[in-house]
Amino acid sequence: MTAPPAGGLRDKLVLLGICSDANSSFLRGTAEAPPLIRAALYNGSSNLTSETGVCFADDPRIADLGDTPFGGDDRAFAAIERHVVSVAGEGGLPLVLGGDHAITYPVVRALARQHGPLDILHFDAHPDLYDELDGNRLSHACPFARIMEEGLARRLVQVGIRTLNAPQRAQVERFAVEVHEMRSFDVSAFEPDLTAPAYVSFDMDALDPAFAPGVSHFEPGGLSTRDALTIIHRLRVRVVGADIVEYNPRNDLREMTAMVGAKLVTEIGGVMLRNAKAL
Repeated sequence: MTAPPAGGLRDKLVLLGICSDANSSFLRGTAEAPPLIRAALYNGSSNLTSETGVCFADDPRIADLGDTPFGGDDRAFAAIERHVVSVAGEGGLPLVLGGDHAITYPVVRALARQHGPLDILHFDAHPDLYDELDGNRLSHACPFARIMEEGLARRLVQVGIRTLNAPQRAQVERFAVEVHEMRSFDVSAFEPDLTAPAYVSFDMDALDPAFAPGVSHFEPGGLSTRDALTIIHRLRVRVVGADIVEYNPRNDLREMTAMVGAKLVTEIGGVMLRNAKAL
């Protein structure tokens, strides 16, 4: 991990790599993602200016604290939480590169300690609401069950969902989750009317595999990259944190998904900076 920049982290977008895939249920490999997303971001094939106008080449409001490996047990989650608390406590806005989706739980826990309960916009093919999977309550299939049962979120809004089975439908009812299933989703009519403080969690398999083949769980019929960016750009509230998770380089084709991950860094990060002073 690199040292914090001079002048502190207040109102800075802070890139954090959390290298952990210990709670993946199917394939390992997402722990390798953070440095490869960065490599795609800075590989020279495109300039570093986002569609919001923020330039990742030279904006002093952007800090990068590098990558940190973590395991997947309670102690590792506590360490992730402390890591994010140290950033949020200085007023930084963490943009976390995972890693599997299990890391979202300790990240959100840290931010709720700092800001109180969050409104969460969650992009995913899967609701990730299982109470447990294969006996693991910290599985990457369970983070939002943990988040909701602890009261870390006021609202959970999910888009891209196309694997909603009976156990997870029961959890949707239990936690009053707002699910927008792909079978009936109209991106042109969707407004992410969140209230601050807000959080964005982006699982790469929310996208159709045609746009992001480098994931562990292929689920055809997903969002296009432009669909996702349209929704992200419509956010008008202060976003105090975000994550980009479940990129698996071992399944990627010619670094296509790494480049999509890099695009999400610039666009989610650009919106976080654009909205930094929003109520």
